[in-house]
Amino acid sequence: MPQTKAIVSIENVVASASINQRVDLNQITKNFVDVEYHPDQFPGLVFRLKIPKTATLIFSSGKMVCTGAKSEEQSRKAVQEVVRRLKKGGIPIKNEAEIVIQNIVASANLGGKIHLEEAARVLPKSMYEPEQFPGLIHRMADPKTVILLFASGKLVCTGAKRESEVYRAVNNLHVMLEEKKLMIY
Repeated sequence: MPQTKAIVSIENVVASASINQRVDLNQITKNFVDVEYHPDQFPGLVFRLKIPKTATLIFSSGKMVCTGAKSEEQSRKAVQEVVRRLKKGGIPIKNEAEIVIQNIVASANLGGKIHLEEAARVLPKSMYEPEQFPGLIHRMADPKTVILLFASGKLVCTGAKRESEVYRAVNNLHVMLEEKKLMIY
């Protein structure tokens, strides 16, 4: 078992959402002064919130992408808050947003150094090419995530759809590294 508990920090939650109706982005721009919309450069409008600190892309199709949240709950609340503000600001929206978490990016520290070359030989579905990238790339099947693992014992986990999957992925990797005696404390 791991000698230390990995410290995991959720860095970004990406959620997609849809209100299943078209929206007039030019009308939103007129009603909300602080949105960013440059249709010649990008078809989406950027709606930023201070709390929670997020950016939500809104497309004329009624589809949205929210980034920047630090939890699943914060991500859902941010989309709901954007929809609430649009309604309050005179944008006719009939439906509640259907929200789906697409990706969670987290960082963690395993609390010890890692022998990456040995880890690359021992861990299944791992790739380590230090002249290309300083970290080992480990593709975990369950939960389906990709972990970038560094010699310092720090890592980045991406691809999870739930916070619980992040913790499970980090724990599974930590246990595997321990069992194969690849952690150096």
